Amino acid sequence: MQPNLLILDDDRTFARSAGDQATHEGFSVHLAHTLREAREIVSATRMELMLLDIGLPDGSGMDLVGEIDLTRHGQIVIVTAQPTLESARRAVSSPVIEYLIKPLHGNQYSSLLQQALLRSGLCPSNLECSAIGGLSGRSAVMQTLFRAIQRIGPADASVLIAGESGTGKELVARALHQSSGRKGPFVAINCGAVPAELLASQLFGHERGSFTGAHSRHQGVFEQAAHGTLFLDEITEMPLQLQVYLLRALETGSVTRVGGVDATATPVRVVAATNRDPLAAIASGRLREDLYYRLADIPLNLPPLRERGADVLILTQLFIERLNASCGAAKYLATGCEQLLLRHSWPGNVRELRSAVQRAYLMDPTDALQVRPIGPAQTTLNESEQSVLFNVGTSLAEVERKVLLKTLAHCSNDKTAAARMLGVSVRTIHNQLARYAQDSGESEREIAP
Repeated sequence: MQPNLLILDDDRTFARSAGDQATHEGFSVHLAHTLREAREIVSATRMELMLLDIGLPDGSGMDLVGEIDLTRHGQIVIVTAQPTLESARRAVSSPVIEYLIKPLHGNQYSSLLQQALLRSGLCPSNLECSAIGGLSGRSAVMQTLFRAIQRIGPADASVLIAGESGTGKELVARALHQSSGRKGPFVAINCGAVPAELLASQLFGHERGSFTGAHSRHQGVFEQAAHGTLFLDEITEMPLQLQVYLLRALETGSVTRVGGVDATATPVRVVAATNRDPLAAIASGRLREDLYYRLADIPLNLPPLRERGADVLILTQLFIERLNASCGAAKYLATGCEQLLLRHSWPGNVRELRSAVQRAYLMDPTDALQVRPIGPAQTTLNESEQSVLFNVGTSLAEVERKVLLKTLAHCSNDKTAAARMLGVSVRTIHNQLARYAQDSGESEREIAP
């Protein structure tokens, strides 16, 4: 089965274009250009997502919202090129999830489609969540990353992975190792977690008696990872003096143990990672420039979770399913959590999301999990220059204010153009701005510069 999408819009070019993208994403698309056509379609077919225009030849998409059985259908989104205060009021007081202004941003529309897909529980074969190693995601940035891993995995070149904390740098390193075909092991070491005086021994090994406590010969991680992959995490935390020795080991393909004199060949592929900007680390003196160029034969940048769109919902579902499998339960994400998860900026990335799911799983008394970000709520990320999003319970006065100011910004503060789009007079806009200025103590120019 495929999820159904209704596009009700008398702009046939827009409807056809939006329908083509949704078809590519795996939806069964139903186009309607009049309210009458839409009524016939929704009476016969359950819709997982409906995109409804306001200005139609025989009415408004809002009329359809008031007529249908809302329990039978999924998400409803108003899409219009001519937002008005009245339509915004009607939208916020009805079960409309979002109120979007054309033209839609590509990522914004793709996110809507992915949310509807996940909420429906329908996942056609061409929409199965892609995964490599322990990484999962359907966003464009993750698909690009997966293709890069498949291409460079079998190569011998060193890889430098840069990404924020919690984005999955070690998972990428393991995925590279799994796709490399190497027979040796995957060995990891965190260069920032080992005391500086012991790091050389951990990396290169030591001979018996080379220092106090060296009671026997020890193989370092270079030797342990022979014919496999060595993952050097947080490489920018390595002392600069040791970076010199690391560079020589990479250049020569061999190491000399601490206290030893003979070099030992180390046929190993090195993958390094940092949560810092590598070039900024070079500028600040944390990373040697010559070592950077030796490590970064191939650089990989991991996207933060906030740039992965609806992947946050895919990962949430994945974490819940894993916990259900281990606990023998059947818990699920509670209705209404999706937008909160999508709006949060996730400074801790996937690690923070996993912790939030685990906390909800253990603490919620019911099977409906109220997954909430661990940190404070962040700025809404899904709202673009062409969209207006409202939380449940937003006052009508705030809805009116938000729509007016966003439309003014969209029109580059051309009050005449904004008045025309909103269906009000220019005097009404000036009066509203004056009232906002009086309430806030700012000038009208400061409210809408």
